[in-house]
Amino acid sequence: MENLISLVNNIQRACTALGDHGEESSLPTLWDALPAIAVVGGQSSGKSSVLESVVGKDFLPRGSGIVTRRPLVLQLHKIDEGREYAEFMHLPKKRFTDFAQVRKEIEDETDRETGRSKAISSVPIHLSISSPNDGQPESIVADIENMVRAYIEKPNSIILAISPANQDLATSDAIKISREVDPKGERTFGVLTKIDLMDKGTDAVDILEGKSYKMQFPWIGVVNRSQADINKNVDMIAARHREREYFANTPEYKHLAHRMGSEHLAKMLSKHLEQVIKSRIPGIQSLISKTITELEMELGRLGKPIAVDTGGKLYSIMEICRTFDSIYKEHLDGVRPGGEKIHNVFDSQLPAALKRLQFDKHLSMENVRKIITEADGYQPHLIAPEQGYRRLIESSLISIRGPAESAVDAVHSILKDLVHKAISETLELKQYPTLRVEVGNAAVESLERMREESKKATLKLVDMECSYLTVDFFRKLPQDVEKGGNPTHSLFDRYNDSYLRRVGSTVLAYVNMVCASLRNSIPKSIVYCQVREAKRSLLDLFFTDIGKREGKQLGKLLDEDPAIMERRISLAKRLELYRSAQAEIDAVAWAK
Repeated sequence: MENLISLVNNIQRACTALGDHGEESSLPTLWDALPAIAVVGGQSSGKSSVLESVVGKDFLPRGSGIVTRRPLVLQLHKIDEGREYAEFMHLPKKRFTDFAQVRKEIEDETDRETGRSKAISSVPIHLSISSPNDGQPESIVADIENMVRAYIEKPNSIILAISPANQDLATSDAIKISREVDPKGERTFGVLTKIDLMDKGTDAVDILEGKSYKMQFPWIGVVNRSQADINKNVDMIAARHREREYFANTPEYKHLAHRMGSEHLAKMLSKHLEQVIKSRIPGIQSLISKTITELEMELGRLGKPIAVDTGGKLYSIMEICRTFDSIYKEHLDGVRPGGEKIHNVFDSQLPAALKRLQFDKHLSMENVRKIITEADGYQPHLIAPEQGYRRLIESSLISIRGPAESAVDAVHSILKDLVHKAISETLELKQYPTLRVEVGNAAVESLERMREESKKATLKLVDMECSYLTVDFFRKLPQDVEKGGNPTHSLFDRYNDSYLRRVGSTVLAYVNMVCASLRNSIPKSIVYCQVREAKRSLLDLFFTDIGKREGKQLGKLLDEDPAIMERRISLAKRLELYRSAQAEIDAVAWAK
């Protein structure tokens, strides 16, 4: 979970870096891909208290009306006629008719209390506004609902629907709006607050048990701190302890205590959030790659020509590319760091992935019995269940394709990362951002082609093992005297537990033998198709391409504009953030 949170944080930092400059990009789409928890509920339903209980910290300012860094207690007074005016309690004799000055006074009074450090104070600012108007637009309810809906309509949004137990659930704003945007309840958690404030003789058992209003996820009841507790600085640890005691000692809720309370809510949200993040990983990967490409393309558009003749431009480009290629090979050959990560894939990650396949679960007695029976069809086997053996072995071996393909992708990620490292270490490419991008894109495109060829070759190794079994393995097995079962017994005795365990053990031994073999052959295939080819022909197609370009086209690769140097640095910084996010999401995807 820590890796996932770190991943989301990196993406958010990259998004923020883009947003600070107000540029058009994939930013809105990338933001939308990130999971979020939206808390909805009516006024004074306990939203802030639930949030603080889940987090376990006091961090939200409190007060009615508008809340800034200090609570703003706002009173609206309707007058029959006259000009609108505002009055502050700390300035009782001064009326404000310019509301820009009202806004400034709120800011100034906040700074007088908290300073200019953007800290938060719990001391409220009291403001009253007198107006012949109602004080609120007629559309305020619709405006608020539309604002809330904009957040909870997103498919990646987890809805926390807060409803107070001391109010009629049928009129719950949270339930109403969440049901509209999430009719199946697949991402809505119902939270019942103020259970301890219900009238005597009433309880919320029917709601919590899902009898009054059933939801896909069970209702979770919480007991928040009261305003008196907050005023007395009752901390979260004490509040949670009291909450646990309340549910454990209240007869009506004792049987539900194990799934009640803020701690249980936090665990459920954490678990669900983790699932949502993992389900979004492929989409986030694609969006990050798209954003990286956009940034690299923009970098490629910067610069001005520095050479006169076509031959000189081509020679300069070739020399810079050879320098880059030499640095890249040094990483692979161990002169520079990075290449050793490939060995780690073969020595650690691939074996660990093979171990996680858990063939023993696939070869449980129930599954063995099922597959053998299905393979026999209407005619039970006479001596040995050969078709059953084949199906069990093939269905086990086919799962090795996953680790094999992941190993190819892991090495590809390392090779691609080394491309970025080699580019950053090639000083000439730093000077010419356009050429830098084109070389990087060409190298990545070559690595993509090599990855596809490597996948084909590596997966063929697995498919070969599935298509033809090693007969000698079975010939060397100890011969079963009963040859499939005692003839004096019923034919169905051949499906007894002892017999099925023997079949499962034999298949597992064979599959483990194949795994041991593929553990050695898969790295050979990957190195031959990817590492070896990357050293030999990483930029071959790029060299062919630039050899056909005219002088003007080559000039665009070698340009430097001092006026936009700061711009290029800014883009490179953001590109680094996205690459960091990409590296972390690759690690998370592998851990899955």
